[in-house]
Amino acid sequence: MKKLTIRDLDIKNKKVLVRVDFNVPLSSAGEISDDNRIRAALPTIEYIIRENGITILMSHLGKPKGKLDMKYSLKPVAKRLSELINREVLFADDCIGSIVENLIQQAKPGDVVLLENLRFHAEEEKNNPDFAKSLAMLGDLYVNDAFATAHRAHASTEGITKFFKTPVAGFLMEKEIDYLSYVAESPKHPYVAIIGGSKITDKLGVIKNLLPKVDYLLLGGGLIFNFIKAQGYEIGSSIFEPEMLAEAKSLLSEKKIKLPIDIVIADKIDASANTKIVNTNAILLGWSGVDIGPETIKSYSEIIKNAKTIAWAGPIGIFEIDKFANGSKEIGLAVADATSAGATSVVGGGDTGSALKKFGLKNKMSFVSTAGSASLEFLEGKELPGITALKDKV
Repeated sequence: MKKLTIRDLDIKNKKVLVRVDFNVPLSSAGEISDDNRIRAALPTIEYIIRENGITILMSHLGKPKGKLDMKYSLKPVAKRLSELINREVLFADDCIGSIVENLIQQAKPGDVVLLENLRFHAEEEKNNPDFAKSLAMLGDLYVNDAFATAHRAHASTEGITKFFKTPVAGFLMEKEIDYLSYVAESPKHPYVAIIGGSKITDKLGVIKNLLPKVDYLLLGGGLIFNFIKAQGYEIGSSIFEPEMLAEAKSLLSEKKIKLPIDIVIADKIDASANTKIVNTNAILLGWSGVDIGPETIKSYSEIIKNAKTIAWAGPIGIFEIDKFANGSKEIGLAVADATSAGATSVVGGGDTGSALKKFGLKNKMSFVSTAGSASLEFLEGKELPGITALKDKV
């Protein structure tokens, strides 16, 4: 999947409208607690500045539900971005209308403008064509660098592209597409996929889409208990989706799928819990599975060691609680070692990215997506409207 990028546009003296994903976490005091998504957009922003374009950035933040709610204002983002690019970011109090248009008219090449939260307007998520047109009028060119929203057909990601001859990808979007396409379409072998997370419903599409392509599919996280139950074993109080039992049973015969040999169980989901390591067929009544055990870590790490391509989506245990985090950490270390030995490792964002950040391993991977849901849908083989709407490279 190849799309035209910002490199393919002549942006000198042009107003470049860029959809970014500045949906960053804010503390109760309204301060940014993680600026990773802002940093991820810097290559595109800095390129426009260097090429003497006028950068007009638009994003959503949180879920204001189509209403003006200042706790979701992008003002703190403008302040942080100013610090990162070492120049004042012009902040617009809205994303459409005459005040915004006047501010942009006064902007000069090299200036950066950030529009207020798109989702203060209900028309954004409804993909309203009039709203999309009002946004489009603000720029000469359109760039989408917000992969994390590419799975949604919103006015700023899909509707707006109809008003531009050549809608293109930014550098982050390009990187996301390249790495995820590599593991989904043209991986080197041996190819190992690691699939975790709490629910099988969230990952079933990814499992089915990757299964024909991988050499091994290692399972962890809460979703394993459907498979253990499908084998007829006790799962205690572990997370379980009864409606998915038949699906899990149908996948048990797949030789590429590897299930844990042993697991850590706890008498409650709490840092003060009592824990035991048991075989997967010996979970105690009233106890919950919270992590993979040492034998599984050893077995999985051996498989990962020989991989040339690794795709990872979903933590292996309840990593937020240190007592239950060892599996995710050890698998992370194994993937980091394989990566340093020459493997390409591509990690879905969301909780997996948070786990790697906690263990200081995020920079040891080839690529960690900025997206959770969008990266999963991409790995499922679904069409993402925000990407489909961009111009193909011929």
